[in-house]
Amino acid sequence: MAAATLTLSSKNYSSWSLRGWLLTRFAGLAFEEIMVSPDDEDARKELLLLAPSIRVPCLRHDGVTVWNNMAIAEYLNESFPKAGLWPAERVARSHARAICGEMNSGFANLRASLPMNLKGHFPRHKIWAGARPDIERITEIWTDCLARYGGPYLFGARRGAADAFFAPVVTRFTTYDVPLNPACMAYCKTISAMPELKEWAAAAQLEPDEIEQLHMDF
Repeated sequence: MAAATLTLSSKNYSSWSLRGWLLTRFAGLAFEEIMVSPDDEDARKELLLLAPSIRVPCLRHDGVTVWNNMAIAEYLNESFPKAGLWPAERVARSHARAICGEMNSGFANLRASLPMNLKGHFPRHKIWAGARPDIERITEIWTDCLARYGGPYLFGARRGAADAFFAPVVTRFTTYDVPLNPACMAYCKTISAMPELKEWAAAAQLEPDEIEQLHMDF
């Protein structure tokens, strides 16, 4: 039996679920997936950015119930410190937490205009003007981290929480063919090649449900 459960919503559309799933996989914790029904009203509100708070994914382990990906990351780091979710060095660790917090609570225009959709590919999608500052800020974060810590992941040779937090953005940039500088393009290729992300994407292709509001065919 799995030592934990992780409640998830759609693998095709839910960036929140992908972050929590990657964090838990990176930590090395065995878990059972519990998928929320596609007809669940609360789950759809979260996916459509209409919910007041995001409560999926939800990790249950050893008597603890924790939701919100920042809280999940901290819980997993405390429980499995050898997994290296956060950088070992103090300054880098603070930097990683700062950009993950920024991703966790910000970039609303990006989320609204480029919804995660692993089944789709919309190369001619018109990016709203309001989303461009979000894209510029994310590429600034990536470029800075890759130059400062040497890549190929955001904080060096080892993947960690920051890569889990920004992996859904990689899928968005791929789905909508967002132009990127060479360093950011290389980072997207690195993240897309991770076995865990390939596994998630394959499962997303098998999902029968579609949410019309998030399936923008241009």
